[in-house]
Amino acid sequence: MKILKSMLLSAFLVTSAFAVDIDTSKSEFKWKGTKVTGEHYGKVPLKSGSLEIKDGKVVGGEFVANISDFTVEDLSGEWADKFINHMKSEDFFEVKKYPTARMKIKSVNGTKAVGDLTVKGKTNEVTFDMKKSKGAYVGTLKFDRTKFDMIYGSKNFFKSIGDKAIHDEVVVEYKLVPKK
Repeated sequence: MKILKSMLLSAFLVTSAFAVDIDTSKSEFKWKGTKVTGEHYGKVPLKSGSLEIKDGKVVGGEFVANISDFTVEDLSGEWADKFINHMKSEDFFEVKKYPTARMKIKSVNGTKAVGDLTVKGKTNEVTFDMKKSKGAYVGTLKFDRTKFDMIYGSKNFFKSIGDKAIHDEVVVEYKLVPKK
């Protein structure tokens, strides 16, 4: 009877999903936005996160990014301050009202993950890459900012904007490091 209980417990542990917290100090989100005349890039700190693991693979999870503390790395001084303040305004992230963004991973099939991304109180489904590399989960997430009410400078909304246009796609390269 003891052997049967042990076998059932082992089978349960192997096939059950369990949550692993993300080490926010070792994880990172690098963002990049482009425009007709160039690009800007920086980092967004991770506030919290966890991954759901089953049979050694990610099957779900959730993480929260602290949008109010994001950085820009290609500008400095007054230009960096102006850029950050504009990105935090109602034209873009409106951080006074929405200081965080959230990703809820709904499924993972091979290296493709599907999740619900919530920015500015709006939720849209996104598909993104995810793979395990050197003890971390890494990938690239691309999303259309206009689906989250960030239409400022979009040529899809302002047809005569010319070379002042900002592309709608935002790219986020991420590294999620599980706590040990």
